[in-house]
Amino acid sequence: MIAIIDYGVGNVGSILNMMNYIGIPAIVTKDYSEIRDASKLILPGVGSFDQAITLFNKSGLKELIDEKVNNEATPILGICLGMQMMTQGSAEGELPGLGWFEAKCIKFKFDGTLHGRQKIPHMGWNDITPVNSGTSLFKMIDQELKYYFAHSYHITGAEKYSIATASYGYDFTVAIKNGNKLGVQFHPERSHMFGVNLFKSFSEI
Repeated sequence: MIAIIDYGVGNVGSILNMMNYIGIPAIVTKDYSEIRDASKLILPGVGSFDQAITLFNKSGLKELIDEKVNNEATPILGICLGMQMMTQGSAEGELPGLGWFEAKCIKFKFDGTLHGRQKIPHMGWNDITPVNSGTSLFKMIDQELKYYFAHSYHITGAEKYSIATASYGYDFTVAIKNGNKLGVQFHPERSHMFGVNLFKSFSEI
């Protein structure tokens, strides 16, 4: 059973709907026992960094999830802000992140040249390119991979963890992996068959 962590932030309903569509057993929960017994976890997130971290820390689940992820090696997938929370912190706020990845989050900054006049936030469909071991999570459809993005901040300093990149004014990391810990900047629950394939791959880990 995959537990979609409900700490007050994130598109939990959309993620559950996608899981139900695929036929993957999953629940949206903040129940200690259900999360403790889950075989995999999903950490969603939307909104601002400090608000999300504050709600997560107040949920009473942080110690349990740390135990499952860091000591029991339970696979976890962070989505959008959920992935950013796995880092050391973000320029969007002042609070520390979970520190599972030696990386930080910064706001898009463009230089005004032809390829640097993009709008912020980065919103809509974009191609991604798997790198390193990313091919185990991403499956090609007609030789392309497209996912839906909605964000103003992105991860930096995560090159050794990077399993996929995209370009928006410049290249940046959109998916990371460190053992059982995975994160994606985009929204697979809003990415149609590309998202279906990603969730299937995660469920098979």
